Formats: sequence, C-alpha cells, structure tokens
Amino acid sequence: MADVTSLIDSAAAGNRQAASDLLPLIYEELRKLAAARLAGEAPGQTLPPTALVHEAYLRLVGGDASAGWNGRGHFFAAAAEAMRRIVVENARRKQRERHGGGRRRLSLDELDVASDSPDEDVLALSEALDRLAATNPRAAELIKLRYFAGLTGREAAGVLTISPRKADQVWAYARAWLLDCLNGDLN
Repeated sequence: MADVTSLIDSAAAGNRQAASDLLPLIYEELRKLAAARLAGEAPGQTLPPTALVHEAYLRLVGGDASAGWNGRGHFFAAAAEAMRRIVVENARRKQRERHGGGRRRLSLDELDVASDSPDEDVLALSEALDRLAATNPRAAELIKLRYFAGLTGREAAGVLTISPRKADQVWAYARAWLLDCLNGDLN
C-alpha cells in the first residue's frame, strides 16, 4: 500500500520509471473498476474493460499529464473520472453520423426495431452529472466514485474523507436529484 502511494506520488512528479512500475501493482484493481463500470452498459458495448483501463492509465500518467495526486484515493478518483470521460466520449463517437448515429439496430432474425440507444442514456447522465457538479461538487464526485469507479459506499467515503453515514446521505440526495433531472423535473 505504501509502495503504491509512493509510486503514485513519483509518477505524478513526472518520474516515467515510477509510472511504468505502478501499472502492474494497480492493474487488477483498475480492471475490476472498469469491469464493474462496463457491466451496467447495454449489450453490444464495443469498449472492453482492458481497453478502458489502458486508455484511462495513459491519460493519467502518460504524455503531458501534470496531475499531482494526493495519495491513493485521489489517484483512483482521477481514474474514475478518466473512465467516465472515456465512456462518454465513446458514446458520443458512436452517435456521430459517420459511426451510424441516428440509425436504429434491427434484429436480423426477427427484424424488430431495438430500443432507444444506451449511448443516449450515458450522455444524458453525463450532462446531468455536470449540472449536479455545478451545484453540489461533493455529491457529483460521490456519484462518479460509486457509479463509474464501482467503489462501495465505505470506499467512496474514504476517498472523499467523509463518514460512511454522511456518504449514504449524500448518495441518497444525489440519486434523487439525478432522477429528477433525468425525468425533466429540474429545469
């Protein structure tokens, strides 16, 4: 645990060797987070957990990433945010005309029209989450940690440095707020 934290700190400071040493230590945990996140997606998801982990990791420690993480919890919160953005970008890409956006899938066996696109759901959730973040950043961060990173309430409370009871209260509020927003009750 201390080794991971020191590697995270070194990678944040720009140490490329620390960044390459970090991946094997956290890979399985990131992959579990990605698998949990993608498990809620509709069938036909074209982004496998492994690709999501690799893309998120590259965004976190590769290139010109100049983030300074305050320990392990902050790193995994940043990983959750990176995964959220990647899933949203993937949904937007699939909705573009070039990638079949606006077209409906047909079953070749029954030729029935499929239901509404799950990509639209991801985009609506992302927009609602951005609105929530403008009014209540802590609630939005808790949603990201629980929904996108797959953390438990207790784990998310630890990352946010709040009590599990407070996390449960914020979780209930945030879920109700998002439900109202997604149903069009909030203008």
